[in-house]
Amino acid sequence: MRKFIFALAAASAAAAVTYRYAVRPWWKSWGVTPAEATSALTGDDVIANANAGETRAITIDAPPVAVWPWLMQMGFGRGGWYSYDAMDMQGASSFKIVPELQDLNVGDLVPTFPGGGFVVSRLEPNRALVLYLDTDLVREQAEAAKAAGATEGPANIRATGAIMENTQPAEFSASWAFILDELPGGKTRLIERFRVRFGETDKPWTRFTLPFMGFGVFVMMRKQLLGIKERAEATVGPVEVLA
Repeated sequence: MRKFIFALAAASAAAAVTYRYAVRPWWKSWGVTPAEATSALTGDDVIANANAGETRAITIDAPPVAVWPWLMQMGFGRGGWYSYDAMDMQGASSFKIVPELQDLNVGDLVPTFPGGGFVVSRLEPNRALVLYLDTDLVREQAEAAKAAGATEGPANIRATGAIMENTQPAEFSASWAFILDELPGGKTRLIERFRVRFGETDKPWTRFTLPFMGFGVFVMMRKQLLGIKERAEATVGPVEVLA
């Protein structure tokens, strides 16, 4: 029995070390160079005192002007998130650029569910889109949706929301930036950075659940970056729009 316990403890320790020094750094900085991971980006000052963050990137064989429209129409009930739609959409993410969804401004809502989501904090056309969300906004949106008699959305969104609610800190503020860097040869470097500030929480299990939530976010974000790349590269040249 002692040998079994020793072997189990050794295996657990090895798994923990592997996760901390190999797996976790990989998904927190997927696709980025060391310089990109540490460089200052537009929107970093939105959460200047962030105590957690992740940066990911992908190279797209299309210029920023061909990538930007896909960012502008993101959101639930809009163009989608270009990820695993069964988790965050009703229907499928668009493979067309929708003209009426291109008018996005600072202060506008980018929904993650009916009646709520991120708010546009910074917008530099063909260059940077920075979204923001905090606890106060979540509460205000929930109260407004309740007062308006809004529904909670489809079952998949309710399920995803329940998981987020029970794993995220009770008090938080977060920024989510999408940065387009023009590269030679008509290419674009799309850099995505998520920064969050959270404090004391009334959920004692949060520090254990946050890594699992973080990995789940990585899975969705990796698919999103690949989805944007696929769509932008397919529309290089005359852009196909949905009339």
